[in-house]
Amino acid sequence: MKIGFIGLGAMGHPMAKHLRNAGHHLVVYNRTAAKAADLVAMGAVLVATPAAVAREIDVVFSMMFDDATTQEITFGEDGIATGLSSKAMHVCCSTVSLAQARRLRDGHRERGQTYVSANVLGRPPAAEAGELYVMAAGAGDALDRLEPVLKCFGPHIFMLGDDPIQANLAKLSLNFMIYATIEQMAEVFALNEKAGTDPRRIFEVMTGSFYNAPVHRNYGKLMVEHDYDYPGAPVTLGLKDVKMFMDAGGDYGVPLPYASVVRDRLLSAISAGDADRDFVVLMERARHESGLK
Repeated sequence: MKIGFIGLGAMGHPMAKHLRNAGHHLVVYNRTAAKAADLVAMGAVLVATPAAVAREIDVVFSMMFDDATTQEITFGEDGIATGLSSKAMHVCCSTVSLAQARRLRDGHRERGQTYVSANVLGRPPAAEAGELYVMAAGAGDALDRLEPVLKCFGPHIFMLGDDPIQANLAKLSLNFMIYATIEQMAEVFALNEKAGTDPRRIFEVMTGSFYNAPVHRNYGKLMVEHDYDYPGAPVTLGLKDVKMFMDAGGDYGVPLPYASVVRDRLLSAISAGDADRDFVVLMERARHESGLK
């Protein structure tokens, strides 16, 4: 299949690489062209604009940082929509607000274009390993065509419905659950440390009993080792996600009191100078408030 990929960051690059390794004809665009060098060496074609990608492909994926960059590469001058044929489709993997998700869905619909949202769960190492969890939503025939391609990113594909927004809301919801679990663990580790028990021991009990999901094992390990500069996701990204989740609650009239706690903890981390550190640094806010050094 002819596939395009736009946005070769920490997540997008390994995802694009898996597509090429699977034998797909790959056309790529990235604002910093040098990031595509190894993909070009593997046989990918680098073009000058998102529109040029869209003209060459059956499916074009985008993985951008935020609403603004997603809007620009999709509907801006030389954006995806200017080059996408009625037979091709745009698949957005970015974590965006529901307002942006609606702009994507409605903008493509007005142009008679096929659009799918396919959000992924997992950090960059999971993307490298091809072990992402994919949540997709869109028209049923488009999802059927897309499913074999999505399996390049990971073995677990969840089809959520025919409205692309369903995938975006699921992504925001599950991201919030990660942050809320980190806050839970931070409070538990701080309390037990204050009582004289090494948080590593609590981590062993957790993961050796009922609390051994990947979110507990992976993030908990980073927390008890104080590995706050792990190449993962910064506090600022966590705050963006939680704010979008809270906005979604406002859209649907659903109170989200725990989300307010997590938002305030993330804001405290930024105020403490930890904006660019991995969001597991929330551990230090709980420790600080407990009087731990």
